[in-house]
Amino acid sequence: MNKTELVAAIADKAGITKKDAEAVVAAFTETVTKELKKGGKVQLVGFGTFEVTKRSARTGRNPQTGATMKIAASKAPKFKPGKAFKDAIG
Repeated sequence: MNKTELVAAIADKAGITKKDAEAVVAAFTETVTKELKKGGKVQLVGFGTFEVTKRSARTGRNPQTGATMKIAASKAPKFKPGKAFKDAIG
């Protein structure tokens, strides 16, 4: 399912226009992104939690040459599904 299909499904399920549904999806993604940028997390009980994980710097290998290289520390978004969500999927 892509964004257009998601917007159409939300509009149909909620009984709203596609334009309103697209605004809701955009607002949701912007809000989650802004909160994660601040270092916070977004927890939706029964669905899951969006949070940021920190990856420490480490040494890796270039697969083509075998040479060692430094991989810088970074932050990565993470989604941890909730129990009800996992159970619904099976």
